[in-house]
Amino acid sequence: MYLCSNGIHENMKRTIAAFDFDGTLTTRDSFPHFIRYATGTPRFVAGFLLFSPLLVLMKLGLYAGSKAKEQIFAHFFKGWEYRRFQALGQAYASAVEAMRNEPVINRLKEHIANGDTVYVVSASIRDWVEPWCRQQGVHAVIATEAEVDAHGKLTGRFKTPNCNGDEKVKRLLKAEPDRSSYRLAAYGNSSGDKPLLDLADEGTLCR
Repeated sequence: MYLCSNGIHENMKRTIAAFDFDGTLTTRDSFPHFIRYATGTPRFVAGFLLFSPLLVLMKLGLYAGSKAKEQIFAHFFKGWEYRRFQALGQAYASAVEAMRNEPVINRLKEHIANGDTVYVVSASIRDWVEPWCRQQGVHAVIATEAEVDAHGKLTGRFKTPNCNGDEKVKRLLKAEPDRSSYRLAAYGNSSGDKPLLDLADEGTLCR
């Protein structure tokens, strides 16, 4: 046991565990998976064919992934009643069960059993991430949020910046600003999780 610079015993700090969602707690990316779930296969295929040139540019690093994501989201969901979208997000929790990444979910369960505070920090949309996470006992979800207009309809825009890369760190530190008071364990699977893994006392790259 040793003392931190602020005089707090290191082993008396609480632990926060921050998990990425797509490809970490799950075995696949939920963004296209949810779109297909919500809109059906024919519309899903037609929409992604339409955006295939943009997706190629994104993969080549010639177009911002956050902009492409928002444009695709708008194509499929702009004008939807938000209540309908929320209901599909709730129902989607059962579909997430089919793509569970059990080894990482076991780590999540260990943190909860130990009394740690568990966050899921995801670039996906809160409305389809949060219902499943709540079922697992996750304390809070930090995610990209969809904008809703005064009439209760989706505008097709994001209310928050895409929660990826440095934005994950920014959002977590906004929720838990006193970094010296806790030990952070983070779990992710991609370059978009690297800033969060770098921030952590223990960063785990999940494969």
